[in-house]
Amino acid sequence: MIITKTPFRISFAGGGSDLADFYERYGGCVLSTSINRYCYISIHPYFDERYTMLKYSENELVEHLSDIKHRIFNCVLNERKIQGVEITSTADVPGGTGLGSSSTFTVGLLNTLNCYQGKYMSKGAIAEKACEIEIQKLGSPIGKQDQYAASFGGLNFIRFHQDGTVSVSPIMMRSQTYQQLQQNLVMFYTGDVRSANSILAEQKKNTAAGGKAANLQKMCGLAEEMRGALESDDLSSFGSLLNEGWRLKQTLASGISNPVIDQAYETALANGALGGKLLGAGGGGFLLFYCEPKNQERLRIALRLRPFPFSFEKDGTSVVYIGDKYWD
Repeated sequence: MIITKTPFRISFAGGGSDLADFYERYGGCVLSTSINRYCYISIHPYFDERYTMLKYSENELVEHLSDIKHRIFNCVLNERKIQGVEITSTADVPGGTGLGSSSTFTVGLLNTLNCYQGKYMSKGAIAEKACEIEIQKLGSPIGKQDQYAASFGGLNFIRFHQDGTVSVSPIMMRSQTYQQLQQNLVMFYTGDVRSANSILAEQKKNTAAGGKAANLQKMCGLAEEMRGALESDDLSSFGSLLNEGWRLKQTLASGISNPVIDQAYETALANGALGGKLLGAGGGGFLLFYCEPKNQERLRIALRLRPFPFSFEKDGTSVVYIGDKYWD
């Protein structure tokens, strides 16, 4: 058996600039970090080698790979011609909550199959292959940030160049500031899950038409400013920039926010939060806030939402177990 774990991510600023319709014209950038919540994938030869068993939110037992219902499993296993195995996927958080679950799964699956087949791919190659599968082959209206965040891990400034290449640069900051940033970030679950595709499709259309491109350029500028704030130990400015970025993000497409989320956000600002945002494309999932520890209990009481503890992680997708069979 082989087991891998791949982290989910939270994005602070620049989300949307990783869509090709934007970065091919202007270039894009995102500030994000991976967190200690993971997607775990295991692979093992199936007892009856004529069949392939897949276990995720559903169970599939197929004789022919073309019969697989799960789109990513279908695409990857057919491309690799891997059958006669049992693959299980479990996760710390459900899909549709704004933490990049689909791309985290794709990156983790690729890493697992690379190990199973004895192949080596760099973290950048894994991320780019995941982008190819999701965006080009499966036609998902998503960007590139989640795949790179899951593959590399860490607190990074990710730049999307006009030629399609991607640069990943770790944030250079004092360890004391790094720890304080974690202490000042709190996350709450709104109780809603949603597909990001409809929101992203509208955002992609709006960006291509040019109507929202100016605001997205401003969001990229905020990501640059956030990077500077972290590297100069200015966490108060980071919190204020987080708020400014959320205000701009809401203009990119309808459905990014709703009255319930808006009310929760304003309640948070009135109870100690300096800034925040809804993670992911919008519509539901997790609310993230920058709030100093002295105000966090007041914030929790006011919001009446489920807290979601987390910390930063630095490893990205990794293999955590290899059974003896694979050393033969």
